[in-house]
Amino acid sequence: MEQGESKVGIFDAGYRALTIGIILAVTTVAFEGLAITTIAPDLAQHLKGISLYGWIFSAFLLSQILGTMVIGQQIGKIGVYRSFSLSIVLFVAGILIAATSVNMPMLIAGRAFQGFGAGAIVTCVYYSITLSYPDALRTKILAAFSSAYILPALIGPYIAGLLAEYVSWRFVFWLVLPLIALAVLLTLPSFRKLQADSAPVMKSGRKEGYALWLTIGTGLLLSGLGFISDWKGITLALIGLIVMVRPLQQLLPAGTFSAKKGLPATIVSRGLYVACYVATESYVVLALTEVKGLPADLAGLIVAAGALSWSAAAWLQSKLDEKDSGRGRKQRITAGIGLMIVGVSLVITSVGLESGGIGFAVISQIFTGFGIGLANPTTGAIALQYARPGEEGEISSYLQFVDAFCPGLSIGIGGALIAVSGHFSQGIFTGIMLALFAQLLFIVLSFLLSFRIAKRGD
Repeated sequence: MEQGESKVGIFDAGYRALTIGIILAVTTVAFEGLAITTIAPDLAQHLKGISLYGWIFSAFLLSQILGTMVIGQQIGKIGVYRSFSLSIVLFVAGILIAATSVNMPMLIAGRAFQGFGAGAIVTCVYYSITLSYPDALRTKILAAFSSAYILPALIGPYIAGLLAEYVSWRFVFWLVLPLIALAVLLTLPSFRKLQADSAPVMKSGRKEGYALWLTIGTGLLLSGLGFISDWKGITLALIGLIVMVRPLQQLLPAGTFSAKKGLPATIVSRGLYVACYVATESYVVLALTEVKGLPADLAGLIVAAGALSWSAAAWLQSKLDEKDSGRGRKQRITAGIGLMIVGVSLVITSVGLESGGIGFAVISQIFTGFGIGLANPTTGAIALQYARPGEEGEISSYLQFVDAFCPGLSIGIGGALIAVSGHFSQGIFTGIMLALFAQLLFIVLSFLLSFRIAKRGD
């Protein structure tokens, strides 16, 4: 196998069924995520909860941590097939709750169920990748993972915008159900086979409890930040921070707080740039619709530019990785994050202009999308090199954890800044600008830490 690895493709007979199943599963989750980004301003207005705008995303992302950790610990016991089935059930339950919401708390609850299911689904995908693909193919399957955003990016935001403008935002949730049914029909046989042939037994742990405490602590922090001008808000935020410390120490690799060279720095840098991308995408849609006055469908097209750019860059880095056998991975990560800095700067420029700025918004999405497309599969491949036999699920859970926690925290901070701006009568424009400047800070920190990323053995 070692001699022929470079000539084997992810769609060859030995990998074809699992590859197709992975792409279908991720496509379903991606469609829902991209569509909600477009319609979030509209549904927040209809449910009279613009001050809770950030929670539309944070509830999803923070509960995604629970899904990631619970399934990450249980998947070795109950198998990929049963884990994936349970994940789909919870995801669908969240969609049904959100689609029938009559107020923001109900919508947020639905988003929490969706997040748990989505985190569990993608954990099953990562677990399958680490078990089934050799290192030479991992950047290819991770690129295919990213390319699963292509179809949702082409039609998801625009269709969601059209539905929100001319029908109802509720239909965006209903539209996901047939996609889920198709994904389940075509994916479950692949996971059943993987369970029978490959799934090892993993050690149980207490990570589920830590994930729950972290979610509670983060919720307290973000709630406190929302009214930080009051002593009660300050107290709540401080309690949240205290509660978060111990779970973070347990859920991240040793050395993460100091960004130790190697896996810890890789995880921290990834968390920061993913947080920046997701939060910037969320708040640029809010800015385009609420500040610039664009219709939701046009805002969706602008978001789609970033997703398509991401997919193109992921394909390019896969080719480059094949050409240099992974030797240029660290350089591609740094270059990708550098492009994201340019993109976020252009986002701030586009929102800050009194009139126009739409062209800057499109270009900014292309830059940020291309940057994360270069960096994301590559950091994933480097992190997975640290997985020893029996630790595949643990490394996968690290990746999923930062992909959920960091954006959830970042978007929540942005939402708190908007709420505080409203409290001081500064308006939504000021809040959005503060939220975007926070993302610029995160991406600059990610760039600096990218120089501490190292492959195993370096």
